[in-house]
Amino acid sequence: MSEKEPRSRLKIHVGQRNIKTALAATICALLYFIVDKNPTFACIGAIFGVGSDMDSSRINGGNRFFGTIIGGVLGMLLFRIYILFYPDGSYHALMLLLLFVGVVILILASQLFRWPGAVQPGGVVLCIILFNTPVDSYISYSINRMIDTGIGVAVALLINWLLSKERVTGWINKILKRETKEEVKKEQ
Repeated sequence: MSEKEPRSRLKIHVGQRNIKTALAATICALLYFIVDKNPTFACIGAIFGVGSDMDSSRINGGNRFFGTIIGGVLGMLLFRIYILFYPDGSYHALMLLLLFVGVVILILASQLFRWPGAVQPGGVVLCIILFNTPVDSYISYSINRMIDTGIGVAVALLINWLLSKERVTGWINKILKRETKEEVKKEQ
């Protein structure tokens, strides 16, 4: 919404993007339900990954996916360094230095790979790994987040491709043409 547009003019509606986003998240949850796994991060990847068209989906999904990969790898490496000094993973000032270095490297890596939008999701993953992941599961946690996010983004891209505006409009036009032909036949 622009600054010039008053809130009273904001029209709330359920559009194609709403439906595609909800469908992508629900399909992820269903897939994870079938294999008895927690779908949280796949659903988040799907929600981040659906854009208004395929180009925006690639950008949104790419930001989420590459950010998760960069943040996950950095998190694993930095946490490994940390537990060399503090094997129990307890909180010490070294973690602050590692966070600082990690954020700088995350931003540089995102720029290097030409995914500047990867900084925010990568930073989330980096902080979760550094501050909220047990010593005995930080590697599996990181790898699972990368896989789950990839699955979610892939589902989002598939849904956005299958239900593109052009394709859905074509289907609707075919249906309307059929109905019009049937109405003409009934009138004759």
